Amino acid sequence: MGGIIKRLEAHVANQIAAGEVVQRPSSALKELLENAVDSGASRIEVFLGDGGKQLIKVVDNGQGIDRDDLPLSIERHATSKLTSADDLFRIQTKGFRGEALASIASIAQLRIQSKTVEAEEGYVLTAQGSHSVELHPISSPQGTIVTVQHLFYNIPARRQFLKSTTVELKHCLDEFHRLVLVHPEISFVLHHNSEVLFQLPQAPIKQRIIQVFGSKYAEKSVPISEQTPLVGISGFVLKPDMAKKSRGMQYFFVNDRFIKSGFLHHAVLQAFEGLVNPGLHPGYFIYLQVDPARLDVNIHPTKTEVKFDDEQGIYAILRSAVKHSLGQFQVAPILDFDKDPNLDTPYAYQSKNPVYPKIEVDRNFNPFNEQTTTYKSKPSQTQWETLYSIGDDPHRQTMAHFESQQTSLEGWEQETQTAFTSFQWEKKYIVTKHQSALLVIHQSRAHQRIVYERLLAQMTMEKAGSQTLLFPLTLGLSIAQQSILASMRGDLHAIGFEFEEHSIDHVLGIPIDVLPQDAAQVLIQLVDDLESIEHTSFSTVDRMAQLMSKTMAINTGKFLTVEEQLGLINDLFSCKEPEFSPDRKPVIVSITAEELLKKFSL
Repeated sequence: MGGIIKRLEAHVANQIAAGEVVQRPSSALKELLENAVDSGASRIEVFLGDGGKQLIKVVDNGQGIDRDDLPLSIERHATSKLTSADDLFRIQTKGFRGEALASIASIAQLRIQSKTVEAEEGYVLTAQGSHSVELHPISSPQGTIVTVQHLFYNIPARRQFLKSTTVELKHCLDEFHRLVLVHPEISFVLHHNSEVLFQLPQAPIKQRIIQVFGSKYAEKSVPISEQTPLVGISGFVLKPDMAKKSRGMQYFFVNDRFIKSGFLHHAVLQAFEGLVNPGLHPGYFIYLQVDPARLDVNIHPTKTEVKFDDEQGIYAILRSAVKHSLGQFQVAPILDFDKDPNLDTPYAYQSKNPVYPKIEVDRNFNPFNEQTTTYKSKPSQTQWETLYSIGDDPHRQTMAHFESQQTSLEGWEQETQTAFTSFQWEKKYIVTKHQSALLVIHQSRAHQRIVYERLLAQMTMEKAGSQTLLFPLTLGLSIAQQSILASMRGDLHAIGFEFEEHSIDHVLGIPIDVLPQDAAQVLIQLVDDLESIEHTSFSTVDRMAQLMSKTMAINTGKFLTVEEQLGLINDLFSCKEPEFSPDRKPVIVSITAEELLKKFSL
């Protein structure tokens, strides 16, 4: 009985392989960018449409592809980067399997235009679903232009699982960041829907980090450097105050290749032990140089995982290097601009001998001589009463009346404090009574609920007040972060934020409920939280209100007066859902008299 096993057709095999190589638009962008870097390009330009779902176009000025090699470029396992099996043990290039273009051609409309230095004219190749291939000459500049349109057009099931344009663009930007951070010698330009998001000239590593993520990283970066026969380490780690709850600013590069390694990340966490709170992740940009023969990069289709020959040794060296840099650079600056120069000791005093103080005595002083006494006698009790008597002076009568009012006010405060209906426990909970039950209220979650519903109402009605800042705030956001903030400009304006017309990075006004010193932190935290969100069923407005309420709410450990406690309780019970916080956590715990009786009867 035969004929059960059959050889798959070429386009079916390519589509199966594409499931491992091309998972979403960012996967295709990664492969095309790596090919452009391997071509020796000094300038790479990227065009994205609809987050990469409709268009991915990569233009480079590299060495180009010859006419005879263009049809082979979309064949499986056809590559110019490996010649024998021994080359797998010393891989120096980004790609090497020869599956990227073949996989992309099987699930998208592919167009490759290229011209080499020696050729007089260029050639263009078009492929659609690995079925039809056309090749014809064209006038073209030196380099390669790869255009990918309508990703997964022939696989509707795969296309349905693509996320929104914002989410897919975020993944594309992540892949873009990972490549530009390791190749500062190449200039990059990124377009999205006819808008320039990044324009990065050639620059040193630190300057490239500032170009991508913003100017705030200039003073927050601590250099790291260590050279050993096993591994060479360089790069930057961010100061402990830049640690975040969500991961996203952790970049490991091995031989100019971005990798993910929980093992090496743990080494960095160990170096930050005692400097960051548990649950926070420090940021870093660490570049490792290892002998290619001592690591394997061919263990995962995405090539983001590697296996080292001596992981324990690299772990120890990395932890020591990071800890040494933190200890070396976390010191007071030599130039302290807040220091008063008048308090410094002049250099001329170094050569002078100390002068002992002299005691001068008035030899003519006689304590028994009453005529020499210059002190005035104290006023008597009668004189004191006369001096401070009210008399008929209306001003003094008013002052006396005010003092009597003050006394009565203090008595009212004492009376109020003795008759209060709530108290604060552990600076975290507010305990009050309601009928025959005790209510324990989580003060931070309660304030989150209050702020959340107030923000939603303001975003809906657009009637929030705003306070103009005397000096505009500069956030120092990256271009990608500014684009996220710009997409929420209308909602932020509704709750009281005002920005410059041509620069969303400069804040002119803030809501009344937000303190000026907290405004920048509120917006930066909002952008960071929105960047870490993969997908949510809630609307953008609702999600933004949730995040801002968490940032603007009072924290646990804050002391509240009796009036503040009562005001918080009244505002809470005026909400639509006082029992739960915006993220559906309990706010109120009720303890009835029956429950207490059961506890005492045990």
